[in-house]
Amino acid sequence: MSQQQHQAYFVGVDVGTGSARAALVAADGRVQEQAVETIKTWTPEPHYYEQSSEDIWQAICKVVKLVIAGVNKQQVKGIGFDATCSLVILGDQGTPVTVSKSGVPEQNIILWMDHRAEQETAQINATKHPLLQYVGGQVSLEMEIPKLLWLKRHLPQSYGSIWRAFDLPDFLTWRATEVDTRSLCSVVCKWNYDAAAHSWNSEFLHGADLDELTKNKFAALGSDVQPPGKPVGHGLSERAASELGLQVGTVVSTSLIDAHTGALGMFGCRADSQRDDDVQGKLALIAGTSTCHMSITRNACFAKGIWGPYQDAIIPGYFLNEGGQSIAGHLLDHVLKTHECYFELNKKLGGDKFIYQHLNKLLAQLAVERGVSNLHCLTQDIHVWPDLHGNRSPVADATLRGTITGLDMTRGVESLAIKYLAFTQALAYGTRHIIESLYQHQRTAFQTLLFCGGLAKNPLYVQCHADICNLPALIPNEQEMVLVGAAALGAAAAGHYDSLESASKAMGGTGQLLAPNPETVELHNRKYKVFLKLLEHQRQYRDIMQGRQT
Repeated sequence: MSQQQHQAYFVGVDVGTGSARAALVAADGRVQEQAVETIKTWTPEPHYYEQSSEDIWQAICKVVKLVIAGVNKQQVKGIGFDATCSLVILGDQGTPVTVSKSGVPEQNIILWMDHRAEQETAQINATKHPLLQYVGGQVSLEMEIPKLLWLKRHLPQSYGSIWRAFDLPDFLTWRATEVDTRSLCSVVCKWNYDAAAHSWNSEFLHGADLDELTKNKFAALGSDVQPPGKPVGHGLSERAASELGLQVGTVVSTSLIDAHTGALGMFGCRADSQRDDDVQGKLALIAGTSTCHMSITRNACFAKGIWGPYQDAIIPGYFLNEGGQSIAGHLLDHVLKTHECYFELNKKLGGDKFIYQHLNKLLAQLAVERGVSNLHCLTQDIHVWPDLHGNRSPVADATLRGTITGLDMTRGVESLAIKYLAFTQALAYGTRHIIESLYQHQRTAFQTLLFCGGLAKNPLYVQCHADICNLPALIPNEQEMVLVGAAALGAAAAGHYDSLESASKAMGGTGQLLAPNPETVELHNRKYKVFLKLLEHQRQYRDIMQGRQT
């Protein structure tokens, strides 16, 4: 590699639920600098979450300027954007259009986790359109078409003012380049774009009562759809380059959704002992507020309740399946912060991170004190169904709620530790449920679980997954794999690597392999049977209360 190549850097930008981040990344995937800036979220009523595209862009400008401060602008060869799959509404000349009942124009984003469009989701699913087979048989209320229908029904003035409706990652590439292209990743995964036909489907939009979006060759939805990792327009516009502190014309890549970007980074990661491995055997868990379960195969796998197969959505030549849990880290935080001990623990230990570390140590001590062979045995009689915010996969039922059995009168920090363990296990049983659903539809067997995101830093969460799924867990040495994935987009678009797959392998690095504990297999098999019973029983209880069963 030449000296000039050694000096090449790429910027990765990641917009998550609560913050915008940027990283300066070397061509080998090493993160050199990173910065983070909080973004605003409005919650005007339960299940409504709104953001501002201008607020997000200003946060991005701030963090990009910080990470590139120490290098020559000419060394930054490309930039890649990822973001949550949130709906951005713009009117004439790119001005924000409100999505809020408050009428405030600044609030022009419906956040991914907003659940206002429940009725609209049911209506779209009732059409049973063939396109729905690509989303596990039914569209999710977290996707964009139901949210657009909600706007039409509840804010018709805003709906009638739409010039462009963007997925947030595509808004960012438009704002950076002033060129309206859409990433195949966003439109096929969250907008019901027909990837097989390479077009929007007028019949589907008509059935969803969204005929207006078919006008002018689907201009509002985007008529130029490109695969991830391709250059957009002529790179950074003069305006955006000035705002970001970069050169005009710096290559901008088509975007990815944030979780998919983490998967891109991790698919290239391998254990120190491995020279190469088959990407089809990897399940990438992007585990933060929620968890996304990403895997790719050469042949399409249609699995009920699991999104996909999405053709070429991350890496060309592969089909993506996507499972997920709407709350994961957010669920554990809820368990922690609603317990009577939280205030005192927070005061004593100085933050949630240190409380989790304390609880992990305490669980190991409790196992010794109680004479059990493994800390997992501490929940022998405590079982949890973790879907307090509905089930995304594989049940695909947003109305499901959480269940816990085995409660007693115990109080204090030990009761918190065991409840925390039970909920952490339940998240891993949920992952196993997704895996087994894929297997029922003849998916190639998994060989490795890969982790990134906030929960990847929690050893109990990772070990629970390895043990419960009976698969080795690979933790990348570079923890910020979403940022690495975003930078890999820029590297591929700039031609530094000959393909997105090559960029992923070159920048994914290596990781540490954590083996499953064979001694807990039988315990977890039994607890998993109970886990499935909790789902069955919840449905029975609902039938009884609705008079469908005596």
